[in-house]
Amino acid sequence: MKTEDFQFLSTLIKQRSGLVLSEEKSYLLESRLMPLARKRGLKGLEELVQTLRTHKEEALIQDVTEAMTTNESFFFRDIKPFELFRDQVLTQLLKNRADKKSFRIWCAAASSGQEPYSLAMTLMEEAPKLAGWHTEIIGTDISREILEKAKSGLYSQFEVQRGLPIQQLLKYFEKKDDMWQASSALRTMVKYQELNLLGDLQKLGKFDVVFCRNVLIYFDQETKGKVLEQISQMMPEDGILFLGGAETVLGISDKFKPVPGLRGVYCLSTSSVTLDGT
Repeated sequence: MKTEDFQFLSTLIKQRSGLVLSEEKSYLLESRLMPLARKRGLKGLEELVQTLRTHKEEALIQDVTEAMTTNESFFFRDIKPFELFRDQVLTQLLKNRADKKSFRIWCAAASSGQEPYSLAMTLMEEAPKLAGWHTEIIGTDISREILEKAKSGLYSQFEVQRGLPIQQLLKYFEKKDDMWQASSALRTMVKYQELNLLGDLQKLGKFDVVFCRNVLIYFDQETKGKVLEQISQMMPEDGILFLGGAETVLGISDKFKPVPGLRGVYCLSTSSVTLDGT
């Protein structure tokens, strides 16, 4: 790939999604955009870039952005955050929200839906404790195509084998030919919405718990700080933020601080939140 073509594509993708691509990641451009070029009847990436430069077609720009930002996901990824949510965060929510009996969870960069459905299954397993409660899970992503897959709740055998215990597969999914579909009860628990993390996040409202895992690693420091700034404004004083195991707020934002002893779990820097499961 020509250097100027790489620079054009990487600049376009950063402007549209925040994703930062270094030159050693040029193979990602080729592997993800070549199928798009062929689908459009173009000979290769050089012709794709020329088309983008010449026509500035919004639909094509959107397709390029989606191709580069669709990330792999699987059920109960890095199981520990879901255990912490069930055993400690949910315990605190039940105590602190007892007066209004409601809470909201946001899964940012929800991809094909495995994370929000994992949280929904966790809540369904705790149904007796949540009798009379109103819970809401919102999953957002920049990709319209991947959100349609998430809404359908349809997954291949390979996808459900990745992290989903057999007991929960049989309990919450139904066989559809060679696919598995999340039950209507499970799908009803999650609402999906298209959202770019570079845009206005406030329109989503307030959230008691935010899962923003394994997405900030793709942004530069400035973008990370801006996203965390907005998230902090969407949470109550005792709100909880989950980041990926390789992510941190340290040196990036002063709006959050780690919850003592819990890796990947953060609260507002002004908060005195502690989580001990009691």
